[in-house]
Amino acid sequence: MERYLRLALTVAVLMGMATDALCAQGVVVPNVSLGIKEARNPDEVVGVLQVIFILTILALAPSILIMVTSFTRTIVVLGFLRQALGTQQMPPMQVLTALAIFLTFFIMSPTLNRINEQALVPYQNGTMTFSQALKSAEVPLREFMFKQTRQSDLSLFLSIIKHNKPLNKEEVPTRALIPAFMISELKTAFQIGFMLFIPFLIIDMVVSSVLLSMGMMMLPPVMISLPFKIMLFVLVDGWNLLVGSIVRGFV
Repeated sequence: MERYLRLALTVAVLMGMATDALCAQGVVVPNVSLGIKEARNPDEVVGVLQVIFILTILALAPSILIMVTSFTRTIVVLGFLRQALGTQQMPPMQVLTALAIFLTFFIMSPTLNRINEQALVPYQNGTMTFSQALKSAEVPLREFMFKQTRQSDLSLFLSIIKHNKPLNKEEVPTRALIPAFMISELKTAFQIGFMLFIPFLIIDMVVSSVLLSMGMMMLPPVMISLPFKIMLFVLVDGWNLLVGSIVRGFV
């Protein structure tokens, strides 16, 4: 404890000496202060609220990325692939997450470009208010989600909130569209995962049958089948096929 106290005092003294030296040389040291002052007009209050809203959006950005983009399907499929291969922690989850994030940006780039052109740029130029920019940004995102959402999933959430049957897509509330889109993505991801498991499961069954017929019941079949599964995945260029299928599924 005494050691840390001496260290803190030494740092404080050095900071004080550095400040005195800067002041002696005529260097202006900035002073940062936080406070609350009275707003002179309503525009200042609106501006502060917009900043708070933007900071909230940034804090919730990971959740938004998962909810309304292709990230859900991509990361679930990559997780199924690792389980089907049986490689335990290889590739690491950090690598799969990074790959899923970059694939998400690649898949969502047309939608993000439309949001930038239709909402962000006009708002920065002052030709569109903040609320108008939000509504304009919502349109391309809703179109993307509608393409991937099943009618049955959307009907489920519309019936839960007791919403009247919509005549067009504009009448579908976003609070029903987002969860419908997510469970549709999960269903699609599980279907792809099922197809991934089939060839590797066949290899496991063949290896188990061979070991059983040879009387090697004490030898774990996973140890023998794992190299064959990795070899099969590499020979068929599995990463190219899998990533290509995921990306083309959103086109």
